[in-house]
Amino acid sequence: MHRITGKAGGDNLIEMSPTESFNDNINGYHQHSSPSTGSLEHGQSAIDKQQYSKDSVFFRDGVRRIDFVLSYVDDKEGEKKQERRKVYEANLAKVGLELETEDKLDSEDGKTYFVKIHAPWEVLATYADVLKIKVPFKASDIPDKSEMPMNWLSTPFRLPEHIMHPEPDYFTAPFDKSKSDFFLINDKETFFPPSTRNRIVYYILSRCSYSRDECGDKDKKGIKRLLNNYTYTAAFPLHDCRYWKRSKDANCESERYNLYKYWARFFCFFKEQPLNLIRKYYGEKIGIYFAWLGFYTEMLLFAAVVGTICFIYGFLTYDDNQWSKEICSEEIGGNIVMCPLCDKKCGFWKLNTTCNSSWQSHLFDNVGTVFFAIFMGIWVTLFLELWKRRQARLEYEWDLVDFEEEQQQLQLRPEYETKCTNRKLNRITQETEWVLDRTATDLMGKFLLCWATVILWISLIIACIIGVIVYRLAVYAAFASIMKDSPTTNLQVVGPYITPQLATSVTASCINFVIIMILNLMYERVAVWITDMEIPKTHLEYENKLTMKMFLFQFVNYYSSCFYVAFFKGKFVGYPGEYAYMFGKWSKLRNEECDPGGCLIELTTQLVIVMTGKQVWGNIQEALVPWVMNWWDSRKARNHPESLYSRWEQDHNLQGFGQLGLFYEYLEMVVQFGFITLFVASFPLAPLLALINNIIEVRVDSWKLTTQYRRPMAAKAHSIGAWEEILSGIAILSVVTNAFIVAFTSDMIPRLVYMYAYQPEGEINMKGYINNSLSVFYISEIQLANSPEEGENPPWFNSSITTCRYRDYRYPPGHEKQYTQTMQFWHILAAKLAFVITMEHVVFLVKFFVAWMIPDVPSDVRARVKRERYLVQEYLHNYEVEKLKIQLSQNSNSDCTCTPMIYPSLPKHEVLSECL
Repeated sequence: MHRITGKAGGDNLIEMSPTESFNDNINGYHQHSSPSTGSLEHGQSAIDKQQYSKDSVFFRDGVRRIDFVLSYVDDKEGEKKQERRKVYEANLAKVGLELETEDKLDSEDGKTYFVKIHAPWEVLATYADVLKIKVPFKASDIPDKSEMPMNWLSTPFRLPEHIMHPEPDYFTAPFDKSKSDFFLINDKETFFPPSTRNRIVYYILSRCSYSRDECGDKDKKGIKRLLNNYTYTAAFPLHDCRYWKRSKDANCESERYNLYKYWARFFCFFKEQPLNLIRKYYGEKIGIYFAWLGFYTEMLLFAAVVGTICFIYGFLTYDDNQWSKEICSEEIGGNIVMCPLCDKKCGFWKLNTTCNSSWQSHLFDNVGTVFFAIFMGIWVTLFLELWKRRQARLEYEWDLVDFEEEQQQLQLRPEYETKCTNRKLNRITQETEWVLDRTATDLMGKFLLCWATVILWISLIIACIIGVIVYRLAVYAAFASIMKDSPTTNLQVVGPYITPQLATSVTASCINFVIIMILNLMYERVAVWITDMEIPKTHLEYENKLTMKMFLFQFVNYYSSCFYVAFFKGKFVGYPGEYAYMFGKWSKLRNEECDPGGCLIELTTQLVIVMTGKQVWGNIQEALVPWVMNWWDSRKARNHPESLYSRWEQDHNLQGFGQLGLFYEYLEMVVQFGFITLFVASFPLAPLLALINNIIEVRVDSWKLTTQYRRPMAAKAHSIGAWEEILSGIAILSVVTNAFIVAFTSDMIPRLVYMYAYQPEGEINMKGYINNSLSVFYISEIQLANSPEEGENPPWFNSSITTCRYRDYRYPPGHEKQYTQTMQFWHILAAKLAFVITMEHVVFLVKFFVAWMIPDVPSDVRARVKRERYLVQEYLHNYEVEKLKIQLSQNSNSDCTCTPMIYPSLPKHEVLSECL
């Protein structure tokens, strides 16, 4: 902990006892203090109270700004908690903070006290020096090249200039209190923006002790600990006004109103985001999230356009789909009798019953699919590389170039401190701190326990997926039995587009989605519990551990069903004489087959239901839950209508955003990113759905943050953190998955092999493909256990039909190698593997080339950073020289005794010349 002994802290205050300090610094600002504080006495009328603005963010004197608010109520442990609060507030006063307490009799519920905190200039300057907060020292002299040719095209999407660029461009340097005249300080009251002020105050609150005995076994310190033991009920900075109305106070910025008007309303969805204002109001960490989300949404526009074009291509080439024509034809598909798809309950069926699914599959399974899969592999690289450039620009513009997260993460978590038993020197702060005495056995035991729990839950997911697969196998027989009639009578029962395969796929996908959401809710609690059990030292370490556990679980939870349909379904079926069973023949659960239209349409169905369901449910939950909770709380509000419903009381009744608020926002978007990259070859419209969702997501997140939550503590972050590595990992994996989807799930490769290698000589088309892709089996050789029960076969089936067809490449009966794979099967397999290898190498080469071509930091930003560092050194040098000249002129009548060692920052010859 940094001990402040300068002017802000007051050397005399450090020597005072907590009680003396409390009396000198707090009592003057409490509710029933002297009239100079502007405090209201109980005898004042309600009319007098209403003269005090409901939106005021100042103390009762109307001068000192409220930088933070603490709230508490008296309960059965009141004496113990009151003692903690008394000591804690006295220690806050020691470091120069000014406090003012609102009595519970003036609060809306009649039981809540509010402690308002103001940080005077001396405190702000001292801790700005400690935290190395960058502030302006010179207006930028680099010409602004933001005006682009044909800039008028973007006019409808732009916000007013005063909203987008509220501050001029400055060169900045870390604040140094001893050189305060070096910086551009026009007004000390407004020099530090409110977000910086509340960050400084929170830094103090997090390190201030509430123990009288500084020599005890442990330091009891930090607002987090006090919130955890319910000494205080809430700690938050204030919004500057009501979101729907500007503040009447001319000294209030009303930035919340501007954010709501220009950013949080849905009808602003086509407008750019006021990132500078977001950063100024909420801090860099939240600003980076919305910058990333906005950039991701912009990049989705290009993927959505290309994906839509590929879908339209599939629609326009509808009539050129020769294999679907053959399937739907009465002469071809109507005369092909297919073998039963399940045992006992499934009868023989004609190929033309899958006519609709064949046409639907063509919308996604066409030549455009290959192009789009390659395009998305390049798109994801462009997205990541261009985001690095965008992030680098924001780092410069928001003064995060030299920012290290350790500056904010040195604080130990309260949960960690309570377990500490020893002290150790911190090499960074050079101060002793409490450390947890962990033995190797303890570490290994907790590690194994935590990850065993993760593996157990992942196994539970896999078990649920197996359960859904069993459901698919079992219910398919029921649907097949119900829909056993011919297509003409089938229309009257279940409609023109419903087949047993589609009915099974849709219901199984819906059940799978419900299971996913239930497991997700349950595992969130488990992940937090096992992460708490590991007792991470800092919040950054805690968040990284939780990120790994949550994403690993979410990856398996959301994507496992899609992986099953894409890479396992229909791949291990066997053939009519030797079917493969899921748990052996005793289970009577025969592995699923893909219909002649392929499994790609089922993968599309699975992807659409899970992805769309998650996005819709997520947006409803994000918008509805905080609104309902705030509405419910507001019903109990205003128990004292005559009391002042002040700014701090209005904010107190809102929901707390929490330190993990952004964690769940990132997690939601990263899971979506996986859907549109890992399986996009099966559904080119996935980026379009994601784009629509994200347009809504930006406004939902901004709306709830601006209207339904308390103002979060401002925090710095120079990047999106560990999520960037996760995105890169997904991007690499997506190239592999899409290559395998095109090769093994789509029918693209078998068609190309047939067209160029097995087509009758002189023709290059798809005529005869369906007949070529189906093998023949004698019905008389079907085993009794696989034969349909009596009454399950359709009316048209009779004894004159001696063979049935199935989807495979095997020699026909009577051949010397009957029912073994043909050479065409091995040619197709070789072509699939060759395609996978070729596509992966091509896409990876292009990805690496693109990454090499695009530098992570733009050249103009690199130049600005270098110039700023140069100017900092030059101006500080000149500042020291001028300061030395002034000092020498004041001492001109005395002997010059200065030496170069007195001013080590100046060259030796300059110091000597000044002395002479």
